[in-house]
Amino acid sequence: MPTPDDDRTGARIREQRKLARLTQKELAQRIPYSQSLINAVERGARAASIDFTAAVAHALRIDVTALTGQPYVTELQQDRLASLVRPIREALDLYDLGPDPDQTTRPTLALAAAADDLCQQVRATRLRNAAAALPGTIAELTTAVGRTPSTELWQALASTYRTAHDIAVKLGYYDLSAVALDRMAWAADRASDPCLSAVRQYMRALVYFREGEYRIGRRLITAGLTAVDQAPGGREAAAVRGQIHLGGSVLAARARQQTALDEHLAAAEGIAAEIGDASSVHWLSFGPANVAMHRMSAAVEMRRYDDALSQARTVRLPAGLATSRRAHFLIDQARAEMETGRTDAALTHLVEARRAAPEQTRYHPGARETISGLVHIARRTPDTLSQMAVWVGL
Repeated sequence: MPTPDDDRTGARIREQRKLARLTQKELAQRIPYSQSLINAVERGARAASIDFTAAVAHALRIDVTALTGQPYVTELQQDRLASLVRPIREALDLYDLGPDPDQTTRPTLALAAAADDLCQQVRATRLRNAAAALPGTIAELTTAVGRTPSTELWQALASTYRTAHDIAVKLGYYDLSAVALDRMAWAADRASDPCLSAVRQYMRALVYFREGEYRIGRRLITAGLTAVDQAPGGREAAAVRGQIHLGGSVLAARARQQTALDEHLAAAEGIAAEIGDASSVHWLSFGPANVAMHRMSAAVEMRRYDDALSQARTVRLPAGLATSRRAHFLIDQARAEMETGRTDAALTHLVEARRAAPEQTRYHPGARETISGLVHIARRTPDTLSQMAVWVGL
């Protein structure tokens, strides 16, 4: 019988390392982390950070979910979210079936607005609402574009596929997110929309970022920049280009490539200074605030935690900032606080993230591992921390 201690990242790392017939010393030779850290994580004395887990997954040639335990099915079932995944999977499989003779469809403008609303729901971290509405919208758009294809309908369909990817990632279904991105490429090609194609390459790069495949991720960033170069100039293309540079910055930071990091951040900063806040462009949240948040996140990825906290204190989050970005920033800040011994502040930020975006925070592996780390550090576990640990399923 497995014990609760077996259901944690460190235990899974130990199990997968042994299946690969590697000692801790041999694994340490393959990743940029010490044998002592591997030992501490496997024993449960240290939390496994996202970058550490990605490095181990890459070295062992396994999916990162084999180590994180995603999707967190028990919690998803408790939140009645697991049952919403299969309809999304089925809707993604409709793409080549043509129009459904029994399907009624709304006018193009209404369908485009529905696709747009789904993006806003995800940014507001109302994942249940978005997941429930998504399959029907995909089905309706699939029929509409099959009957009377138009650029606007293909763009709206590509947008719903992008939403499917976003939801799948946030709930830990990375296999489903890959299918959604393939469908997004299929629709974006038919829309002849280089900006949509570029956004899709940016999202693909982040998939490889999570898996620790930074070389492929960097190639996809380059592909995204090449795609957006085919778009007419203007605010839309500039915002997409800026966001792709931000994706490149976190990849460079995780790969410890300072020069590339500086170049990507400088490019994004220049674009943001030129166009200002462009949060609504493809719902990427691009603008000066997002650049500042990525600069802080890059410092966290580089393990420069004091620098990250100094930057975090200067960031002014706009009132209209997407809740999903606000929660992600708070989770990054919590990790930096924990790593510098500020455990009370770390817990405060996690509670703030939970209050702002409960569904996103509960299923965020970084939040989960930071909570785990705080539990291991604490001499006496405060009630609030105990409640958080139970809430995320630890």
